[in-house]
Order: sequence, then structure tokens, then C-alpha cells
Amino acid sequence: MPLKLTILPGDHQLDISADQTLLEAAIAAGLMLPYGCRDGVCGKCKGKVLSGAVDYGTHSPDTLTEADKAAGLALFCCAKPREDVVIECRGVTRADDIPVKKLPCRVEAMTLAAPDVMVLKLRLPATEQFAFRAGQYVDILLPGNKRRSFSMANPPANANHIELHIRHVPDGFFTTRVFTQMKVRDILRFEGPLGSFYLREDSDAPIVLLAGGTGFAPIKALVEHAIGAGITRPMTLYWGSRDPAGLYMAALAAQWAATLPWFKFVPVVSDKSPEDGWDGRTGLVHAAVMADLPDLSAYQVYACGAPPMIDTARSEFASHCGLPEDQFFADAFSYALDAQP
Repeated sequence: MPLKLTILPGDHQLDISADQTLLEAAIAAGLMLPYGCRDGVCGKCKGKVLSGAVDYGTHSPDTLTEADKAAGLALFCCAKPREDVVIECRGVTRADDIPVKKLPCRVEAMTLAAPDVMVLKLRLPATEQFAFRAGQYVDILLPGNKRRSFSMANPPANANHIELHIRHVPDGFFTTRVFTQMKVRDILRFEGPLGSFYLREDSDAPIVLLAGGTGFAPIKALVEHAIGAGITRPMTLYWGSRDPAGLYMAALAAQWAATLPWFKFVPVVSDKSPEDGWDGRTGLVHAAVMADLPDLSAYQVYACGAPPMIDTARSEFASHCGLPEDQFFADAFSYALDAQP
């Protein structure tokens, strides 16, 4: 007999088996919970277990601490029920209108945007309709039941292809293949769309877009979606990188800033050297946001990058700048997972 999972508020009640994670059961029932990596690293799906026991599953101990567990928190992407469970999760939406699919695709173009960043354009089957929200990601399906997650960098209006920005991870299982073996016309398979990182269009609040490295990919999709949809809410992009080369599409962002009256671009370099010739902003990218916008109480923030950047920005924007916790939307990249065998 299946167990019961209840999600509050909203009183969503659904069946769940003992070998399903709470997130898997919700998705199977057509519900979208906030989530990101699905590997217990990013922490976006962390929430309260109101009643019932769970197996916490495999996760990063820094993301879900023993203190978190004592406070009744769990990562919904990892936790499995031991009995009927009631959880609290805000921001639950219906996913019925956008089905998750497994599809083949063909490598149509490969562009080296930086020494360690490859832009892949993947052509989708002409007979398939692939719907998604700007900012979501796909899982590339690999042999041995392995999968690697990458955000789509194009808006859904261009749904005959998807664009991925892939950073080379040394000894990475998939990324090394991209940089050393992959060629145009290769066939890949993917599953998607996935994730709850997308533009909330029911608000007119000004927006801070915060990107670290290839976290620019879903931000690019959000901006291009806004352009195509005629959305003119004020947006300021803060894009951080260790060096100028990591701002691999800075010219595109600068073009947006030059042509869109509602868009601003602030590039930030954290580790400049004299040979870089960099005379722009330096330091940590989230600190640049706080210096320019000490009051974020009326803003929405969309952030994408490495988990430490996301965690720090989430905490400090709330504690020092008054950003409401429910107005911080994030997608955390976990590059280290790519290097697993």
C-alpha cells in the first residue's frame, strides 16, 4: 500500500512509495516544487517536515546539517518517506502544461566562447514540440545511467533548438568529452525541461540578475524572453568571474544595455591581474550588488552560479538589504558532480 505525502499550504495530497523521493513524487503528480540540482547540493529544495519520519538520503553535509535535521528540515530531492509525511513548501505550481520529455538531439554547432567554455547548439527533432520556461535546465543522459545538468541559454520562442554553455571541468566525465571528442552532428539524448528557475511574470518589481561564470546561461534566457515578450521591468545584470575571459558574452550584455532603456549591465572581476588590463568593478559580485543597492526590499533577485555564491547572496541580501526571502530565486551549479565516475 502506498504512503501518503501531504504538501502544505494548499493541502496537496498524493501517493508516494518508500523508494521515491518527496520531490519525485510531487513531480509525478504534476506538481512543481522549488528545486535545482536534485543531488542534495544546492539546497534550493530544503523545507520543513511537519510530521512523519524520512530517510534523509545522500546529500552534502554542508547543505543539510545536523542542526537542520534537528530543526525538522530535509532536502526534498533526497528525502524518502518512512511513513506518511506532511511537508511545508511554498511556491508549489502545476506542471501539467509543460510535460517533461526524453528526446534525442543533434549537435548543430560548437563555439568556443572562452578557453574553458563551449557553447553547444543542439537541434531538436522536427516532429517534436518541446515547451519550457526560460531559465529551466535539461539533463544530458549518458551511458551507465549517468546524467549531467545544464541550463538552457535560449528562450522558449526558439524551441527548435536548445543552447547550452558548458564549462570544462578537469577530468569531467562529460565535459572532457565535449572539449576533446564531440563533433558537429553527434547525437545526444536529454530529459527536460527541469527546475523551477524561471521569470515570475505576475510581478512588476525591479529585478537584479546575479550570475557567476556560466550561470549567465539561464540569465541570458530570461533576458531574451523578456525582450521577445515585451517585458520592460527594470533589470540590472551583475555578472561575476575570476577574470575577464570568464565574461564570455560580455559584448552581448553590453549591447542589451546600450539598446534597452530598462536594462543595465555591471561586470565584476574578482581576481584581476595587470596583464588583464581590467579597469572595471572588482571583488565579489554579490558585494557589488549590495554596494549599489543597499535596499532590496522592493526587488526580486534571480541568481545562478556556484552554491557558495548562491548561499552567501541569499543570506546577505536578506539580512543586510531587506530582500524578502520569497523574492530570491536561484539555480545553483554543482560542477564537482561532473567529475564523478
